[in-house]
Amino acid sequence: MRRFHLAVLAAVTLSAGLTAVPAHATPESPSAPANCTATACHFDVPPGTYDVRVLLGGETASSTSIGGEARRALLPETAVAAGERAARSFTVNVRTPEGEPTGADGVAGLDLVLGGTAPALADIRVTPARHTRQIFLVGDSTVCDQPGDPYYGWGQQLPQYLRKGTSVVNYADSGESTVTYLENPKLWATVQPQIRRGDLVLVQLAHNDKTTDEATYRANLESLVDGVRAEGGRPVLVTPVVRRWFNADGTLNNGTALLVNGLGVDHPAVIRSVAADRDVPLIDLTAKTKALVESLGVEASKALYLYNEKRDNTHTSVRGATAYAELVRDELVAQHLVPEGRVRVG
Repeated sequence: MRRFHLAVLAAVTLSAGLTAVPAHATPESPSAPANCTATACHFDVPPGTYDVRVLLGGETASSTSIGGEARRALLPETAVAAGERAARSFTVNVRTPEGEPTGADGVAGLDLVLGGTAPALADIRVTPARHTRQIFLVGDSTVCDQPGDPYYGWGQQLPQYLRKGTSVVNYADSGESTVTYLENPKLWATVQPQIRRGDLVLVQLAHNDKTTDEATYRANLESLVDGVRAEGGRPVLVTPVVRRWFNADGTLNNGTALLVNGLGVDHPAVIRSVAADRDVPLIDLTAKTKALVESLGVEASKALYLYNEKRDNTHTSVRGATAYAELVRDELVAQHLVPEGRVRVG
């Protein structure tokens, strides 16, 4: 993770009341105020969901973003004029493992990193969240909290677009198919019991179903839909992001790009069919990412993926993951799956 120079942190002093409220504490009994350095903050809290309120700004003009845990984007860059302050809040999921569910445990507690062109943090407060709506993500490496640069999943970038009261619980995992996701006890068997009534569960699994026949693929999607509904949750099927694989005419109209596997199974088509048959909301990310990639063309679209770094036309860069997260955000709002007041736009 890149290092940041903090322009102004003078306001973060003992008298400023920099506090964290652990799950067992109350606002009247905060933990010790020494929670932040010039570039990061750490709070010794158990796994759970937490509201974070920050006060941004300093004596000079500032511009601050906040990331945390497994390289998640939690607050977009926010500019504040010299001498002014801006309050912002977001809700964050703290879990173990903190990133991919089959990966390393990570660091216990809540870790936040200050970014932006001129970061300035005046105050921060962490409290246990109540009445939070959860958005679970079930997916593969194009969705997950990727552990290291230059890789990013769109689920890793989605939290920054959600305001306080909605948290992203990203259980996407690299290399998973519908078959392995249902079989692995660290995946679906761990996600399902956590689903509460009204929670959204976004399912995007296709890239690794390379040898899954159509009947099995359809049955697996239906099993996930039924499992979400059994807990009172709301399933949302998401067609997979395209691979950047152009035809000679500058289009992506081929099986590699559009996720048709070696058995001829058209994954996006099956997902659309299951969504229609089971009356499940559909985010057609295949169609939307196809339109975006084709609009950029062969050269400019390289920046969305890791072509320049790895000759990789499947996994996204931070730019691509951010652009694709914005497409998902827009669909959540357009389909009234998340109230507009809970979403950051623009």
